[in-house]
Amino acid sequence: MAGFNKTNITPPRWLLAELTYKCPLQCPYCSNPLDYAHNSSEISTDDWKRVLSEARKMGAVQLGFSGGEPLTRPDLPELVKHARELGYYTNLITSGYGLNEAKIIQLKQAGLDHIQVSIQASSKDLNDHLAGTESFQHKKEAARLVKKHNYPMVLCVVIHRKNIHQMAEILAMAEELGADYLELANTQYYGWAHANRDLLLPTREQFEKAEKIAQDFKKKVEGKMKIYYVVPDFYEDRPKACMNGWGTTFLTIAPDGVALPCHSARDLPGMDCPNINDYSVTDIWHESKAFNFFRGNEWMQETCRSCDEKDKDFGGCRCQAYLLTGDMYKTDPVCRKSPDRQVVQDAIDAARDSALSTDEKPLLFRNSKNSKTF
Repeated sequence: MAGFNKTNITPPRWLLAELTYKCPLQCPYCSNPLDYAHNSSEISTDDWKRVLSEARKMGAVQLGFSGGEPLTRPDLPELVKHARELGYYTNLITSGYGLNEAKIIQLKQAGLDHIQVSIQASSKDLNDHLAGTESFQHKKEAARLVKKHNYPMVLCVVIHRKNIHQMAEILAMAEELGADYLELANTQYYGWAHANRDLLLPTREQFEKAEKIAQDFKKKVEGKMKIYYVVPDFYEDRPKACMNGWGTTFLTIAPDGVALPCHSARDLPGMDCPNINDYSVTDIWHESKAFNFFRGNEWMQETCRSCDEKDKDFGGCRCQAYLLTGDMYKTDPVCRKSPDRQVVQDAIDAARDSALSTDEKPLLFRNSKNSKTF
């Protein structure tokens, strides 16, 4: 039964600190909640320090500072310093917008280990359109400064129908910037990306052409650049092991202090996600309804319950099952064994029809005007 499995609980290893939902960009595939403007409160510096300390004591070793744009928090260097003192390996996940040399030096002195910079496209016009902000040149300069100050140059480009035709140019840009790691993260359809799915999901032909370009390039730069190519779920026939298993490895803390087993979990009905203002991280991890909800496999329905791969993929993504079927208990529909697999094909067909249409609707950009409660 969901919410009652408290056996064999492993400690969290990866803590994602979503410091803020504030962001100068307006990306139409942002994973922040659609109603983020109605969750504008942010926990204090001292609260964050307590969260970092408690999670580290439990065994968390990897720490990501994310958002929104984490650089908008003036206490970021102080939090980085505290994390270093605790022994975390720290990663700043940033748009690069607002990241100048002085801030990089300040963060390095505070002990930051890793910076990941995102770029929306290989051309200024498309990047600035997708970001909703004139940011392309600033992002490229930020990437160069990251490299200059001896950080591993980690570049992330979210791939979707609006930029997938630039795959060759994106790869050339990464090479020109001296990227040590390149994440080609095909869009996963949650949050704003789900609202824009028909406009963002590439056709199968577009995806296969881009994948071949990327895989050929991967061979070319082997030993010089590490490329991570994240295949979009809709073109898989087996689901990904979401969060490495619910409540086993990943802990997300939202800006308002809500603790989440994954960044979209607050959208699921009946989760009762706890807040660090009310409970310790230890109590949240071990005792809360939300973190125990999908632990183990007692909650599983068929076809997951009798599947010999359930301990590998854990039934797939609960949020995706909910978004596509309205039932968070169902087998993730991207699975070939799912009785709801047709909804994925319907989404692919709708995206193809949208791509062929001469009367395409505009993207819904992430901003306060478009943010609403569902």
